[in-house]
Amino acid sequence: MSRLALVTGGTRGIGAAIAIRLKNSGYQVIANYAGNYEAAAKFSQEHNIPVYKFDVSDFDQCAEAVRQITNDMGYIEILINNAGITRDGTLQKMSKEAWHAVIDTNLGSCFNMCHAVIEQMREHNFGRIVNIGSINGQAGQYGQVNYAAAKSGIHGFTKALAQEGASKGITVNAIAPGYIATDMVRAVPEKVLEKIVAKIPVGRLGEAEEIARGVEFLVADESGFITGSTLSINGGQHMY
Repeated sequence: MSRLALVTGGTRGIGAAIAIRLKNSGYQVIANYAGNYEAAAKFSQEHNIPVYKFDVSDFDQCAEAVRQITNDMGYIEILINNAGITRDGTLQKMSKEAWHAVIDTNLGSCFNMCHAVIEQMREHNFGRIVNIGSINGQAGQYGQVNYAAAKSGIHGFTKALAQEGASKGITVNAIAPGYIATDMVRAVPEKVLEKIVAKIPVGRLGEAEEIARGVEFLVADESGFITGSTLSINGGQHMY
């Protein structure tokens, strides 16, 4: 039986590319989504990937979803914490709600999901966790104190949990994507996008599939000696 992987935010963008890549590589894959049932159902039907709706920022919903998935399909051996949102604005204009929404969804979800699966992984002496960070968690970004703080927190979370899981065969790594050609990035005004690309040494946006290949490498059985690492996939924009 192939290993079971759960990808949060797994029905669009980078998450969808990861889910499809792992499915095509022989893993059993489940994708989480937050709200758009029609889009999630279409994704599930097109790619034969089961989808589960729950709010990754809600501790109890995450725990219940993991219990349900375990009952339906077995224990989760691979967890990809990809779900994330933005609520951009400079600090003086940022509301408390915008701060907490991003922290809870982007960083809190890593705690919620890892807490829900870690005991199963420890019992089976195997686990692969990959947390999707960001170049903006490494370098910072104007107007994103909430997002940068959450993504930077992911990198620290990854290193600490890696130390806790290592003796039980659980690896915990992060990927820090640069600017990737998702719908969200392509929605940026053309002149702004041109300025972004001009700062990327390879001269283009990244592709979601390039992040997915990094995930595939880190979750492999053969990658058991890699833990606590952050893989930067950013076209050379920030070398950290």
